[in-house]
Parts: sequence; C-alpha cells; structure tokens
Amino acid sequence: MQREELRGLLKGIIVATPTPFDRDFELDLGRMAELTQWWVKNGLVEGRACIKVASMMGEGVQLREDEWAALVNTTVQAAKGAVPVMAGIQDKDTRRTIEDAKRAQDLGVIGLQVSPPRHNDPTQDDILRYFEAVSDAIEIGIMVYHLPWMDHYIETDTFLRMADFKHVMAIKWSNHGGVPYEEMLRLTADFNILDNALKPVLCMKLGGHGFLDYGAPAYPEYELRILDLIEGGRYDEAQEMWDRQVIPVEEFYRRTSKRSGGQARTKKGVMEVMGQPVGSMRPPSQPLNDEELDELGEILRSVDWPVKRPAAKAVDADG
Repeated sequence: MQREELRGLLKGIIVATPTPFDRDFELDLGRMAELTQWWVKNGLVEGRACIKVASMMGEGVQLREDEWAALVNTTVQAAKGAVPVMAGIQDKDTRRTIEDAKRAQDLGVIGLQVSPPRHNDPTQDDILRYFEAVSDAIEIGIMVYHLPWMDHYIETDTFLRMADFKHVMAIKWSNHGGVPYEEMLRLTADFNILDNALKPVLCMKLGGHGFLDYGAPAYPEYELRILDLIEGGRYDEAQEMWDRQVIPVEEFYRRTSKRSGGQARTKKGVMEVMGQPVGSMRPPSQPLNDEELDELGEILRSVDWPVKRPAAKAVDADG
C-alpha cells in the first residue's frame, strides 16, 4: 500500500482492544470475534477508528507466538474489512520484528504498532536503522510507539529523519520532560500524529489525526461523540466530555494499582461492568474485586454510561 493510502486508514480513534481469556486464562478467540463484530456494529469503522490488537493494553507481550498470530487472524477475519486492524510488536530485535511484521502482513493487517528495541539499549542511529529495516521489509504501515517516559525515547530530529521511510507513517505521540507537547507541529506534515498523552483535543487542534482510546471497547458511542465534537471544532465540549470520563477513572486506576498492577486491569474491569466481559489478566496480576467493580460502575454511571452491573446496595448506619 502507498504511504498516503495508509495515512488515510490510520486515523480517528485507535482502539487498544483487551484480549479475552477464559477462566483458565486461555485465549478466547470466539469472544474476540464476537467483540470485533460488536465494535463494528457500534460505529468503530474505517474512517472513524482502527482496531489495535496485541498491544501493551492487550497484553501482547504475555501472549505466546501462536496465540499472537491466532488473535490477529481472528480479528482480521471478524472485521471483514469494515474497520482497519493493526497488530502490536513490542521490544524485539530487528530480525524478530521483521519476522512478526511479515506474518502480520500475511494475516491481513493494514498496520503495525512497533516499539523501539529498548532491550538493545539503542542509540538514535540504532533506532533509525531498526525502523528503516522494518519499513523496507513490508508493504503495510508502521505506527511508531513513542516511549518518552523510558530511557530510549526517540528525539524529534530522529523522527524527521524517518520521513523518507516508506511505511513509517504514524507516531503514537507523547512528549517527555523538557519537550513541549507542541513539538508535534514539526511532524504533522510527514506523519499521522495520534495522541497517547490523554490530550486528544489538543492533539487534533494542532493538526493531529486522532487519539488512543480510553474506554471505547466497552462503550464506543462515548468517544465517537468526542471525535465528532473535535472534528466539528467544538473543543470545549469535547474536552469536558473527555475529562468527565478520564479524570475519575485515572484516579481509580492509580489507587487500585497499589493492590495489583497491570495496564489492562481497569480496562477489563470497565468491560465487565458494561456487560462485555473479557476475563482477567493473566497472573500475577489480580482482577478487580467486587468492591472495586462496584465503585467503577458508580463512576461510569456518573458520566451517564449505560452500566450493566447492578448498583451496589447502600449499607445503612445500623449495618
């Protein structure tokens, strides 16, 4: 595919999908197929969204190689071309990344989320060689997973040197200490910029092309409305809707993560209370308990989400 064609597909809401597991923590491919069809039915379609599987939020690094391929294949087949599908490749060396990239391409994805090979302690030149090699090996798009909070972040000048890499066409954007968010303005002509800093309104006001979702797999309508408001220039309303959702759930995530960690715990909890269960994260992470799920349900009710979990019963002063 040509670079501009790929840029036209990878925009809107980039939906980091949770990976369904059954009670034995085995991959539930039937559930993934059902959810993919449900996401499409509820508006996560080409031009509005892109489905991302096996990402960090999707527990991609915890999947076996055969599970990763099966999850990607199931999602692509269930989407039936209605929504672009991309796959995550995390923290691998150049040779293994190319192997996975070719395999994902053969399975029908239109793009890949690729993180730098940080376990190789790469220099900026190492990062350039890495992404150039991957780009040259495939015909689908690459969204660079920018990790500015880690040691081996990518400098803006390094991104600019990637502008001629045929298939590196998007950046999952976050800014790091000392670099203003507005630094993305140097990149928008050459790359699709997709917010990953919980600042979708600012990103798209500055010419960005979309944002990483927060709760779209559980309730697509909410963030699709936010996208409509942003694209319509109604930035204050979009920001108010975003904050109503994100601020209390982020506080909940930080607090409950002290009991057990795992990026996907809260997102899977949101799926649970919204009536779209996908199982728990694999150990050692622990699922949200009943009290935490009750609290999460009340948070989402407060922003008018159609929560399916019954409201927790109040306990009177006498017990």
